[in-house]
Amino acid sequence: MKFINVSAVALSCLFLLFLTETLAQNAGSIVTRELFEQMLSFRNNDVCPGKGFYTYDAFIAAANSFPAFGTTGDDTARKKEMAAFFGQTSHETNGGSAGTFTGGYCFVRQIDQSERYYGRGPIQLTHQSNYERAGQGIGVGQDLVNNPDLVATDPIISFKTAIWFWMTAQDNKPSCHSVIIGQWTPSPADTAANRVPGYGVITNIINGGLECGMGQNPAVESRIGFYRRYCGMLNVPTGENLDCNNQRNFAQG
Repeated sequence: MKFINVSAVALSCLFLLFLTETLAQNAGSIVTRELFEQMLSFRNNDVCPGKGFYTYDAFIAAANSFPAFGTTGDDTARKKEMAAFFGQTSHETNGGSAGTFTGGYCFVRQIDQSERYYGRGPIQLTHQSNYERAGQGIGVGQDLVNNPDLVATDPIISFKTAIWFWMTAQDNKPSCHSVIIGQWTPSPADTAANRVPGYGVITNIINGGLECGMGQNPAVESRIGFYRRYCGMLNVPTGENLDCNNQRNFAQG
């Protein structure tokens, strides 16, 4: 009987250890509440249209819906993914002074709202096709197509759409996730288009048609600036190939 009791206790301890180790590997173990506030301190400034919208709790709730997000690879890979994700989304929602790279997450909605499926949320999700795919990807079906403003009024859904986009390969594009953790291998077409592993190809995935393959571009430099800042805060190297200045965008093959 003693043996059975000891075994039961041991198994309970092992399960608790496993659970603790699993929980310790989520995105929140890298981006703590304190770090989130430091990184995105400008977001609740009175001048920000999105003041109060982007919360740490909403980010964690959304991140936990994607088990591989911020949990894949070694400590450096995981930190680089967080730096890259917040680097890109901070640029997308930037409302601060140019060159400071402290003004991310100021905007929830795109300034030009003439189209129904204008940019919303951290990734500034645009186009009906993306709203439809995102809705399916996060488990809300057609809700985002029928009511795209959910991305601008529900902070958890908003973060979920951004992380869904980050984690999902589409058409001939790899996922941002696979690129930043070093799991993407360029195809011959990618090589011919100068698309090489690194942060720059993530910019190409997100907005290559407007920013890549046209030489030095202020928007590209802004994305890099945010990424460098967050890499510094997380004490990880940025890696090479940060820009997409000489890359053909994915729409061109």
